[in-house]
Amino acid sequence: MRTLIAAILLIVLPLTFAENGDGGVDRLIVYKSERKLVLLSHGKELRSYKVALGSAPVGPKSRQGDHRTPEGAYVLDSRNPNSHYYKAFHISYPNARDVANAKKLGVSPGGDIMLHGLPKQYAWVGKSQALHDWTDGCVAVSDEEMDEIWKLVPVGTAIEIRP
Repeated sequence: MRTLIAAILLIVLPLTFAENGDGGVDRLIVYKSERKLVLLSHGKELRSYKVALGSAPVGPKSRQGDHRTPEGAYVLDSRNPNSHYYKAFHISYPNARDVANAKKLGVSPGGDIMLHGLPKQYAWVGKSQALHDWTDGCVAVSDEEMDEIWKLVPVGTAIEIRP
């Protein structure tokens, strides 16, 4: 009986925390060259996902409309359950370095970079969405994967986007 109760608690307690978007994830890393998103907790990989990036994926985002995914250290600073895409986390691009670089070029750095699911009319695409870079600079996962990320990742989590 004690073993059964312990087993139930091991299943139920993490699910309870996960419903609040706090599944122990304290950092995300995007490896652009591998098209991979990794969720970490205390330095240990919990999950990884194949992602789609901006349609011009090589190099850091430098200006609005360049279709590149930024590179650098950011934060998931808000979440939108009613996004045009299936759920979305806002990535805090541009940071101070991005703004300074854009200013040197005399351009706008752009914004509205998200980690999101699929456009609602394309939900049927599923995980195959990661076979092609199709966003305007965002990081995209399937809707099923976004549901999992949504439960595990709280607002305020650091996200590093690497080349």
